[in-house]
Amino acid sequence: MRNTLLARGAFAIAVLVLSGCGKKEEAPPPPAPAAANNAGPAEGAPRIAIAPDGVHVQYHVYGKGEPTLVFIHGWSCDSNYWREQVPVFKQHYTVVTVDLAGHGGTDGNRSEWTIGNFGQDVATALSAVPSDQIILVGHSLGGPVAIEAARKLGKRVLGIIGVETFNSVGAPAPNKAQVDALLKDFEADFIGQTRKFVTEHLFPPNANRELANKVAYDMSLSPPRVAIPSLRAVLEYDFTGPLKELSVPIVAIDSDLGEPVNEARIRKVLPKFHATIITGVGHFLMMEDPARFNAALETEIQALRGAAGS
Repeated sequence: MRNTLLARGAFAIAVLVLSGCGKKEEAPPPPAPAAANNAGPAEGAPRIAIAPDGVHVQYHVYGKGEPTLVFIHGWSCDSNYWREQVPVFKQHYTVVTVDLAGHGGTDGNRSEWTIGNFGQDVATALSAVPSDQIILVGHSLGGPVAIEAARKLGKRVLGIIGVETFNSVGAPAPNKAQVDALLKDFEADFIGQTRKFVTEHLFPPNANRELANKVAYDMSLSPPRVAIPSLRAVLEYDFTGPLKELSVPIVAIDSDLGEPVNEARIRKVLPKFHATIITGVGHFLMMEDPARFNAALETEIQALRGAAGS
Protein backbone atom coordinates (compact mmCIF):
# COMPACT_ATOMS: atom_id res chain seq x y z
CA MET A 1 0.00 0.00 0.00
CA ARG A 2 2.86 2.33 0.83
CA ASN A 3 3.94 1.97 -2.77
CA THR A 4 1.09 2.08 -3.48
CA LEU A 5 -9.94 11.17 -6.27
CA LEU A 6 -21.25 20.43 -8.62
CA ALA A 7 -22.30 22.87 -9.81
CA ARG A 8 -23.58 21.70 -13.18
CA GLY A 9 -23.95 25.19 -14.35
CA ALA A 10 -25.30 28.54 -13.26
CA PHE A 11 -28.78 29.69 -14.19
CA ALA A 12 -30.02 33.21 -14.92
CA ILE A 13 -33.17 34.68 -13.36
CA ALA A 14 -35.31 36.80 -15.68
CA VAL A 15 -36.80 39.91 -14.05
CA LEU A 16 -39.97 41.49 -15.50
CA VAL A 17 -40.19 45.22 -14.79
CA LEU A 18 -43.61 46.82 -15.06
CA SER A 19 -43.69 50.57 -15.64
CA GLY A 20 -46.24 52.84 -14.01
CA CYS A 21 -49.23 54.15 -15.91
CA GLY A 22 -50.82 57.55 -16.34
CA LYS A 23 -47.61 59.19 -17.54
CA LYS A 24 -45.21 58.97 -20.41
CA GLU A 25 -42.81 56.09 -20.05
CA GLU A 26 -39.14 56.92 -19.97
CA ALA A 27 -36.71 54.90 -22.04
CA PRO A 28 -35.53 51.86 -20.07
CA PRO A 29 -31.97 51.90 -18.80
CA PRO A 30 -29.42 49.94 -20.83
CA PRO A 31 -29.13 46.28 -19.89
CA ALA A 32 -26.51 45.28 -17.35
CA PRO A 33 -23.30 43.90 -18.82
CA ALA A 34 -23.52 40.19 -19.49
CA ALA A 35 -19.98 39.47 -18.40
CA ALA A 36 -21.06 38.09 -15.04
CA ASN A 37 -23.40 35.60 -16.72
CA ASN A 38 -20.59 34.40 -18.98
CA ALA A 39 -18.03 34.04 -16.24
CA GLY A 40 -16.69 30.57 -15.54
CA PRO A 41 -17.16 28.69 -12.26
CA ALA A 42 -15.89 30.37 -9.12
CA GLU A 43 -12.45 29.37 -7.92
CA GLY A 44 -12.58 25.97 -6.27
CA ALA A 45 -16.17 25.29 -7.28
CA PRO A 46 -16.79 21.68 -8.28
CA ARG A 47 -16.56 21.10 -12.03
CA ILE A 48 -17.57 18.07 -14.05
CA ALA A 49 -15.98 16.45 -17.10
CA ILE A 50 -17.32 13.26 -18.65
CA ALA A 51 -14.90 10.38 -19.18
CA PRO A 52 -15.17 8.17 -22.30
CA ASP A 53 -16.99 5.47 -20.31
CA GLY A 54 -19.59 7.97 -19.08
CA VAL A 55 -18.21 8.57 -15.58
CA HIS A 56 -18.77 12.15 -14.40
CA VAL A 57 -15.34 13.19 -13.10
CA GLN A 58 -15.34 15.93 -10.47
CA TYR A 59 -12.39 18.30 -10.29
CA HIS A 60 -11.54 21.72 -8.86
CA VAL A 61 -9.43 24.56 -10.24
CA TYR A 62 -7.69 27.21 -8.12
CA GLY A 63 -5.39 30.15 -8.82
CA LYS A 64 -3.72 30.93 -12.10
CA GLY A 65 -0.33 30.83 -13.72
CA GLU A 66 1.97 28.22 -15.22
CA PRO A 67 2.74 25.47 -14.76
CA THR A 68 -0.50 23.82 -13.76
CA LEU A 69 -0.06 21.53 -10.74
CA VAL A 70 -2.38 18.54 -10.77
CA PHE A 71 -2.80 16.81 -7.40
CA ILE A 72 -3.90 13.15 -7.57
CA HIS A 73 -5.00 11.47 -4.35
CA GLY A 74 -4.22 7.96 -3.17
CA TRP A 75 -6.18 4.79 -2.53
CA SER A 76 -9.54 5.28 -0.78
CA CYS A 77 -8.85 9.01 -0.36
CA ASP A 78 -10.08 12.08 -2.26
CA SER A 79 -8.96 15.55 -3.34
CA ASN A 80 -9.48 16.92 0.18
CA TYR A 81 -6.25 15.18 1.21
CA TRP A 82 -4.40 18.03 -0.55
CA ARG A 83 -6.05 20.73 1.56
CA GLU A 84 -2.73 21.84 3.06
CA GLN A 85 -1.24 22.37 -0.41
CA VAL A 86 -3.99 24.17 -2.34
CA PRO A 87 -3.91 27.53 -0.46
CA VAL A 88 -0.11 27.69 -0.72
CA PHE A 89 0.45 26.72 -4.35
CA LYS A 90 -2.54 28.51 -5.87
CA GLN A 91 -0.77 31.78 -5.06
CA HIS A 92 1.72 31.16 -7.87
CA TYR A 93 0.32 28.38 -10.04
CA THR A 94 -2.89 27.01 -11.43
CA VAL A 95 -3.84 24.14 -9.13
CA VAL A 96 -6.15 21.30 -10.14
CA THR A 97 -7.40 18.57 -7.81
CA VAL A 98 -9.22 15.54 -9.19
CA ASP A 99 -11.49 12.98 -7.54
CA LEU A 100 -10.87 9.63 -9.22
CA ALA A 101 -13.87 7.49 -10.11
CA GLY A 102 -15.57 6.07 -7.02
CA HIS A 103 -13.83 8.59 -4.75
CA GLY A 104 -14.98 11.93 -3.38
CA GLY A 105 -17.52 13.58 -5.65
CA THR A 106 -16.88 11.43 -8.74
CA ASP A 107 -19.28 8.76 -9.96
CA GLY A 108 -18.71 5.16 -9.02
CA ASN A 109 -20.65 3.74 -12.00
CA ARG A 110 -17.72 1.81 -13.41
CA SER A 111 -17.03 -1.91 -13.50
CA GLU A 112 -13.29 -1.97 -14.30
CA TRP A 113 -11.15 -0.33 -11.61
CA THR A 114 -7.84 -0.16 -13.46
CA ILE A 115 -4.95 2.26 -13.16
CA GLY A 116 -5.42 3.07 -16.84
CA ASN A 117 -9.03 4.11 -16.24
CA PHE A 118 -8.00 6.27 -13.30
CA GLY A 119 -5.38 7.88 -15.53
CA GLN A 120 -8.13 8.63 -18.01
CA ASP A 121 -10.11 10.36 -15.22
CA VAL A 122 -7.21 12.78 -14.77
CA ALA A 123 -6.79 13.31 -18.51
CA THR A 124 -10.54 13.90 -18.83
CA ALA A 125 -10.49 16.65 -16.21
CA LEU A 126 -7.46 18.27 -17.85
CA SER A 127 -9.13 18.29 -21.25
CA ALA A 128 -11.06 21.30 -19.95
CA VAL A 129 -7.99 23.05 -18.48
CA PRO A 130 -6.13 25.17 -21.08
CA SER A 131 -2.55 24.54 -20.00
CA ASP A 132 0.40 23.12 -21.94
CA GLN A 133 2.67 23.00 -18.89
CA ILE A 134 1.46 20.36 -16.46
CA ILE A 135 3.18 18.80 -13.46
CA LEU A 136 1.42 15.73 -12.08
CA VAL A 137 1.71 15.17 -8.32
CA GLY A 138 0.50 11.72 -7.29
CA HIS A 139 0.23 10.29 -3.78
CA SER A 140 0.47 6.51 -3.30
CA LEU A 141 -1.90 4.97 -5.88
CA GLY A 142 -1.86 8.42 -7.46
CA GLY A 143 1.74 7.82 -8.60
CA PRO A 144 0.91 5.04 -11.10
CA VAL A 145 -2.23 7.00 -12.02
CA ALA A 146 0.00 9.99 -12.86
CA ILE A 147 2.07 7.76 -15.16
CA GLU A 148 -1.05 6.62 -16.99
CA ALA A 149 -2.34 10.19 -17.22
CA ALA A 150 1.01 11.35 -18.62
CA ARG A 151 0.79 8.71 -21.36
CA LYS A 152 -2.51 10.25 -22.44
CA LEU A 153 -1.51 13.91 -22.01
CA GLY A 154 1.72 13.65 -23.99
CA LYS A 155 3.79 16.79 -24.46
CA ARG A 156 1.64 18.80 -22.08
CA VAL A 157 3.42 17.15 -19.11
CA LEU A 158 6.67 18.66 -17.77
CA GLY A 159 7.23 15.96 -15.17
CA ILE A 160 5.81 13.72 -12.45
CA ILE A 161 6.35 14.08 -8.71
CA GLY A 162 5.43 11.00 -6.74
CA VAL A 163 4.59 11.13 -3.05
CA GLU A 164 5.13 7.89 -1.13
CA THR A 165 5.09 5.91 -4.36
CA PHE A 166 7.39 4.49 -7.07
CA ASN A 167 9.40 2.51 -4.48
CA SER A 168 8.58 -0.75 -6.25
CA VAL A 169 9.90 0.41 -9.62
CA GLY A 170 12.42 -2.19 -10.81
CA ALA A 171 11.36 -4.79 -8.25
CA PRO A 172 9.60 -8.05 -9.19
CA ALA A 173 5.83 -7.64 -9.18
CA PRO A 174 3.89 -9.86 -6.74
CA ASN A 175 2.13 -12.81 -8.31
CA LYS A 176 -1.60 -13.39 -8.13
CA ALA A 177 -1.35 -15.73 -5.16
CA GLN A 178 0.59 -13.12 -3.17
CA VAL A 179 -1.93 -10.40 -4.04
CA ASP A 180 -4.83 -12.68 -3.15
CA ALA A 181 -3.26 -13.33 0.25
CA LEU A 182 -2.78 -9.60 0.88
CA LEU A 183 -6.41 -8.86 -0.01
CA LYS A 184 -7.95 -11.72 1.95
CA ASP A 185 -8.36 -9.79 5.21
CA PHE A 186 -9.77 -6.73 3.40
CA GLU A 187 -12.37 -8.92 1.70
CA ALA A 188 -13.35 -10.53 5.02
CA ASP A 189 -13.67 -7.28 7.02
CA PHE A 190 -12.95 -4.22 4.93
CA ILE A 191 -13.71 -1.60 7.58
CA GLY A 192 -11.81 -3.28 10.40
CA GLN A 193 -8.81 -4.27 8.29
CA THR A 194 -8.50 -0.85 6.67
CA ARG A 195 -8.52 0.94 10.04
CA LYS A 196 -5.99 -1.51 11.42
CA PHE A 197 -3.73 -1.28 8.39
CA VAL A 198 -3.74 2.53 8.25
CA THR A 199 -3.15 3.17 11.95
CA GLU A 200 -0.55 0.43 12.43
CA HIS A 201 1.42 0.66 9.19
CA LEU A 202 0.98 4.07 7.56
CA PHE A 203 1.82 6.34 10.50
CA PRO A 204 4.91 6.34 12.74
CA PRO A 205 4.53 5.55 16.47
CA ASN A 206 4.84 9.23 17.41
CA ALA A 207 2.23 10.39 14.88
CA ASN A 208 -0.68 12.65 15.67
CA ARG A 209 -3.16 9.95 16.69
CA GLU A 210 -6.18 12.13 16.03
CA LEU A 211 -5.06 12.58 12.41
CA ALA A 212 -4.18 8.89 12.05
CA ASN A 213 -7.56 7.78 13.38
CA LYS A 214 -9.43 10.28 11.20
CA VAL A 215 -7.63 9.13 8.05
CA ALA A 216 -8.24 5.49 8.96
CA TYR A 217 -11.92 6.15 9.61
CA ASP A 218 -12.39 8.05 6.35
CA MET A 219 -10.61 5.44 4.23
CA SER A 220 -12.54 2.59 5.82
CA LEU A 221 -15.80 4.09 4.54
CA SER A 222 -14.80 3.63 0.90
CA PRO A 223 -17.13 1.19 -0.87
CA PRO A 224 -15.38 -2.21 -0.95
CA ARG A 225 -16.57 -2.83 -4.52
CA VAL A 226 -14.33 0.09 -5.52
CA ALA A 227 -11.57 -0.11 -2.92
CA ILE A 228 -10.65 -3.80 -3.16
CA PRO A 229 -10.27 -4.02 -6.97
CA SER A 230 -8.46 -0.66 -6.91
CA LEU A 231 -6.01 -2.01 -4.35
CA ARG A 232 -5.51 -5.10 -6.49
CA ALA A 233 -4.88 -2.87 -9.52
CA VAL A 234 -2.09 -0.91 -7.83
CA LEU A 235 -0.49 -4.01 -6.32
CA GLU A 236 -0.42 -5.70 -9.74
CA TYR A 237 0.62 -2.61 -11.70
CA ASP A 238 3.65 -3.25 -13.90
CA PHE A 239 5.70 -0.08 -14.38
CA THR A 240 7.92 -1.56 -17.08
CA GLY A 241 5.89 -0.96 -20.23
CA PRO A 242 4.35 2.42 -19.32
CA LEU A 243 7.68 3.93 -18.25
CA LYS A 244 9.23 3.02 -21.59
CA GLU A 245 6.72 5.35 -23.22
CA LEU A 246 7.63 8.36 -21.08
CA SER A 247 10.63 10.64 -21.33
CA VAL A 248 9.59 13.25 -18.75
CA PRO A 249 11.48 13.51 -15.43
CA ILE A 250 10.04 11.42 -12.60
CA VAL A 251 11.03 12.11 -8.98
CA ALA A 252 9.59 11.42 -5.54
CA ILE A 253 9.09 12.87 -2.09
CA ASP A 254 8.96 10.13 0.55
CA SER A 255 8.97 9.61 4.29
CA ASP A 256 11.50 7.50 6.18
CA LEU A 257 8.78 5.12 7.35
CA GLY A 258 9.41 1.50 6.43
CA GLU A 259 12.04 0.26 3.99
CA PRO A 260 14.46 2.88 2.63
CA VAL A 261 13.94 3.92 -0.98
CA ASN A 262 16.19 1.84 -3.22
CA GLU A 263 17.29 4.59 -5.57
CA ALA A 264 19.99 2.43 -7.17
CA ARG A 265 17.42 -0.14 -8.26
CA ILE A 266 14.94 2.48 -9.44
CA ARG A 267 17.61 4.29 -11.48
CA LYS A 268 18.13 1.16 -13.54
CA VAL A 269 14.67 1.94 -14.94
CA LEU A 270 14.61 5.73 -14.42
CA PRO A 271 18.23 6.95 -14.71
CA LYS A 272 17.44 10.49 -13.51
CA PHE A 273 15.21 9.48 -10.60
CA HIS A 274 15.85 10.82 -7.12
CA ALA A 275 13.86 10.85 -3.90
CA THR A 276 13.69 13.61 -1.31
CA ILE A 277 13.22 12.08 2.14
CA ILE A 278 11.28 13.84 4.90
CA THR A 279 12.08 12.30 8.27
CA GLY A 280 9.79 11.60 11.21
CA VAL A 281 6.56 11.36 9.23
CA GLY A 282 4.53 8.62 7.59
CA HIS A 283 2.57 7.84 4.47
CA PHE A 284 0.50 11.04 4.64
CA LEU A 285 3.44 13.41 4.98
CA MET A 286 1.67 16.19 3.05
CA MET A 287 -0.83 16.32 5.92
CA GLU A 288 1.46 15.38 8.80
CA ASP A 289 4.11 18.06 8.13
CA PRO A 290 2.81 20.36 5.39
CA ALA A 291 5.46 23.03 5.91
CA ARG A 292 8.37 20.70 5.16
CA PHE A 293 6.45 18.87 2.47
CA ASN A 294 5.43 22.07 0.69
CA ALA A 295 9.02 23.35 0.73
CA ALA A 296 10.24 20.08 -0.79
CA LEU A 297 7.50 20.15 -3.39
CA GLU A 298 8.36 23.71 -4.41
CA THR A 299 12.01 22.69 -4.84
CA GLU A 300 11.01 19.84 -7.16
CA ILE A 301 8.64 22.08 -9.12
CA GLN A 302 11.41 24.59 -9.75
CA ALA A 303 13.77 21.80 -10.81
CA LEU A 304 11.24 20.50 -13.34
CA ARG A 305 10.67 24.00 -14.68
CA GLY A 306 14.40 24.47 -15.06
CA ALA A 307 14.78 21.14 -16.84
CA ALA A 308 11.96 22.03 -19.24
CA GLY A 309 13.59 25.35 -20.06
CA SER A 310 17.07 23.95 -20.64
